[in-house]
Amino acid sequence: MTALAPSAALTVEEVLTVKHWNEHLFSFTITRPPSFRFRSGEFVMIGLPGEGRPLLRAYSIASPSYADELEFLSIKVEDGPLTSRLQKIEPGDQIFLGRKPVGTLVTDALLPGGRLIMLSTGTGLAPFLSLIRDPDVYDMYSQIILVHCVRRVSDLAFRDTLESQLAGDPLVQDQALLQFEYVPTVTREPFHTTGRIGDLIENGKLFGSRSTGPRALSPETDRIMMCGSMAMIKDLAADLDALGFEEGSNAKPGHYVIERAFVG
Repeated sequence: MTALAPSAALTVEEVLTVKHWNEHLFSFTITRPPSFRFRSGEFVMIGLPGEGRPLLRAYSIASPSYADELEFLSIKVEDGPLTSRLQKIEPGDQIFLGRKPVGTLVTDALLPGGRLIMLSTGTGLAPFLSLIRDPDVYDMYSQIILVHCVRRVSDLAFRDTLESQLAGDPLVQDQALLQFEYVPTVTREPFHTTGRIGDLIENGKLFGSRSTGPRALSPETDRIMMCGSMAMIKDLAADLDALGFEEGSNAKPGHYVIERAFVG
């Protein structure tokens, strides 16, 4: 393979590890440039050489901000311009990394609150894998809830780590044991929790009744992040707006945030 060349916008990194979770989901780690800084929850461009110019796509960073390497979670799309090739990478391969991470799934875009709720579908889990391993998040919120909705049980990437409440994590394991809650749900196979996130909120299985009860969603105390399917984000954002929540941004913090770069 021809060696890749860095540019003003891209560095060239080495693939360190690749893990295939099932036939359509994989994660990988790459080297991290010493100058690369990011806030937990941000995304960056990842790519491979294309015809005349690099083929790039936005990927949320799944690794914590203090890690020596960068980790990403991706679907496999057979006819996808980038993912059809990216799924075949191996340790030792070279890959392009954007120099400028950005994003709105950051605590800076939220007002102070008591409970941080992260709602994800599929690979939308990725930015939250970074956030839940950030010690500052545990100092900001008394409770952190991560909901991950997938079609099949095998799609529950990082399930063992999450079910252990991040046991063994060098920085947050003690706080996570007391403050972190993982809620996986599956839509197309038998599982202890089944159904879409919106339905679980509607029927009270996630947070009690929508308007009453100790776990009901409230803009007074709850801060919400959403990443994943456009349908989920659109529907839940409308529900939150109706409950009095206001969307936040880096410029004006609010009660909930979504990653608009992936919503379109």
